[in-house]
Amino acid sequence: MIEIYHNPRCGKSRSCLAFLDQSNEDYKIIPYLTETPSFDDLKALLQKLNLEPVQLIRTKEKVWIENYKEKTLSADEVIQAMVDNPILIERPIVIKDGKAIIGRDLDLVASFLD
Repeated sequence: MIEIYHNPRCGKSRSCLAFLDQSNEDYKIIPYLTETPSFDDLKALLQKLNLEPVQLIRTKEKVWIENYKEKTLSADEVIQAMVDNPILIERPIVIKDGKAIIGRDLDLVASFLD
C-alpha cells in the first residue's frame, strides 16, 4: 500500500493527494503534523528517500531560521529537530514498496508509482 506524509494546508500536498485519488491506488494518509513520526521512523524514511537529514528540511520555515539555521548540527540533531518540529519535514512524501520520494512534482510521482 502507498503511504503519503500529508499536510492538508500545503497546496503541493493537496495536489499530490488528488493525484493519488485519480490514480485509483489504495493509500494511507500519514498526518505527520498531528501524528509526529519518531526519531527511528524518520531515520527509516530518510533511508527510503536516500537523502541526508538536512535535505528533508524545509529551510525557509520560521522555526528553522530562528532556531537552527546558524548552527552546525549532526545528522541526528537534524532528525531530532524534525521530531520536535514536524513542520520542518518536506512534503508531501510518497512511500511505496520500501522506497520513497518527495512528491512535489506530479510527473515524478506518476513515474514512481509505475
